[in-house]
Parts: sequence; C-alpha cells; structure tokens
Amino acid sequence: MKGIHYIFVLVFVGISVTSCRREGCTDSAANNYDSRAKVDDGSCVYADCESPTPMSLNIPATFSRFLPAPTIPVDNPTTVEGVRLGKKLFFDKRLSDDLSQACASCHLPSQSFDDTNRFSIGIDGIAGTRNAMPIFNHAWNSNGKFFWDGRAFGLEEQALEPVTNPIEMHDTWANVVAKLQADSDYPGMFNAAFGTATIDSLLAAKAIAQYERTLISGNSRFDKYTQRQIALTSSELSGYNLFMSESGADCFHCHGDITNPLWTDNLFHNNGLDATFSDNGLGDITGNPSDNGKFKTPSLRNLVFTAPYMHDGRFQTLDEVIDHYSTGLQASPTISPLLKHIGDGGVLLNPQEKADLKAFLLTLTDSSFVVGH
Repeated sequence: MKGIHYIFVLVFVGISVTSCRREGCTDSAANNYDSRAKVDDGSCVYADCESPTPMSLNIPATFSRFLPAPTIPVDNPTTVEGVRLGKKLFFDKRLSDDLSQACASCHLPSQSFDDTNRFSIGIDGIAGTRNAMPIFNHAWNSNGKFFWDGRAFGLEEQALEPVTNPIEMHDTWANVVAKLQADSDYPGMFNAAFGTATIDSLLAAKAIAQYERTLISGNSRFDKYTQRQIALTSSELSGYNLFMSESGADCFHCHGDITNPLWTDNLFHNNGLDATFSDNGLGDITGNPSDNGKFKTPSLRNLVFTAPYMHDGRFQTLDEVIDHYSTGLQASPTISPLLKHIGDGGVLLNPQEKADLKAFLLTLTDSSFVVGH
C-alpha cells in the first residue's frame, strides 16, 4: 500500500511539472494561441495572413538620373514588414552571445553607420583587424561583393557572418534563433514578413538585408549642385576639377564623377598603401597573388562622419588621406595601373590644391542621412 502511495505521488508530481512547462503556441497574435502554454513549440498558425506589403525605396533624384535600378534579389523583395523586422534585428543586442552588442554597435547611425574606432571591439574585448565599413547605398552594389576583401556575396550573406565571428558577436545562429523564437514579438513579425513564425538564420539575414537596402544617402550639397539648386564655391569647383584631372588629384578612375553619385566603382584596387603586405585583402579570398593588397573602393560620401580611413583605419584625418595620394604612394607588384603618378610618389599637390580638393570632398556630406537615422 505504501508503494502504491509513492507511485501516486511521483505520477502527480510528474504531471504537475509537465503542466508547468506546457508547450504550445505562445504568440497571442496566432489563431491557435494557448494562454496556458509556457514554452513555444513553433506550432503557431496564422490563418488568413495577408501578404507582405511591397515597399519602394526612396531613390534620390541624382540616382534616378544616372544609375540603373537598385539590385534587389528576386527571393527577397523589399517589404514594409521585412524592413521593420530587419531594423529591429539590426539594433537588437540579442544577436550577440552575451547580449552586449548589436549590428548598430559597430555601425553607428550617428557616424553614417560606421565605427569611430580604428578597429571595432567584439564582445570578448578582442579588436578586429580592419576598420568597419559604413552602410549606405548598398542596393546599387551591382557586383554583389561585400566586406573589404569581397568575401561575402550579397547583403544576405554579409549579414550572417558577424553573429558567428569569434572576434565580433561570437554566438551561434542556433542560439540566436532560440532567443528570437522565445520572444513575444518576433514570431509574429517573421510571419508578417515571410509567412512563417518559425524563425531561421536565413530569414533573419534577409530581413537585415532589406533594412540595409533602405539606407540611402543622396542629399549632399554636391547632389543639390547637380540638380542646379545651389552653387558651389570657387574652391569647391577647383577641387572637383582637380578630382577629375589626371594631371591634378586623379581620383575619378576609382571614385567616379558627376554621373556616378555612388562615388565608388565598388571594385578592388591596391592604392599604394604598402610596398609589402601584412593583409592580402582580396588575394586571400581568390588565392591569386595578383590580387594581393587589393581592397574594396569605399564611397567618398559622408567622409566627415566615417573617419578613420582605409581598410586598416591608419589615417585619422582627411588631410592624411590627401597627403598619402600626394606624396605617400608605395610601389608594389600589384599596384593599380590607375595610379598614374606612382613614379613620383603621388600627384604632388600644393597646399592650395589640397585645400580645394578637401573642400570638394566635403560637399559630398549628407547630414540629413545621419539625422534621419
């Protein structure tokens, strides 16, 4: 009889524990929401769910005039719900293992989505080896290669890496997905954006990519000048003429001209920083020695916000950058043939020319982009 009593108690306790951890749909927005469920089992059903709302990008007039349509993957169209979800994920520190860092921790909106540190510091206090790149106008990166060395193809692939990088957010996507799935908001937001409340890393990356494509900078003084809304100063115009001249500053080969408002060719070049390389850049990705020392051309927009400069953040000021191209070029076997003055060590600008070139470069600043985000 005593044994039967113990069996009854054990069964009763087992039932009680099980009921305390009842599994089911915990999302109140779902049709089969279970108010007694304590653990979400991914079974939420959202009947009669409306399709995501298509969203058009806010394309600047200069972009519409000079550039082709943005590059949007067929399997990840931009939607209101996707962008809303992507923005929430971009600023969510739960994407890191110790809940201390989000994407926005190293891509600060106040810095044109760049970092003020030479090397970003990960959650374990470890510094990276390259300067963070700003995030804007990526919808027009037609070759699809991202990072300084081009190792990621597409924004969706790029968005996956920082979460698992051991010197960045240092988590696993399985762990991140579990955190998001247990959240009261995310399952419904994923369902609204992608038609499923079952979260996975690929959908999270798609949402982040959608948000990043909406980060568009095209409202600088130079943009207004090209639309004949304002005039530039004589110094700014002289700087632009130097920018466009092979016998001047000779910048246009890689950074474009008035017809390329991206101010980058989105390609990879060795721009004469070093005679020998401690970082091979593109060469480590392709395995081709002729690519050693080549890095992605950054945009010249918003330079006032994006210091320090170059892939390794070696230059703290724009004046240092101009000095490099003026007298600091280093020859090497893979030096870009577009640098016509390598034999002279640079383009040899005088002080007034340097001031004029800097004045022009600052006309590419779009403060409204920073204020708006």
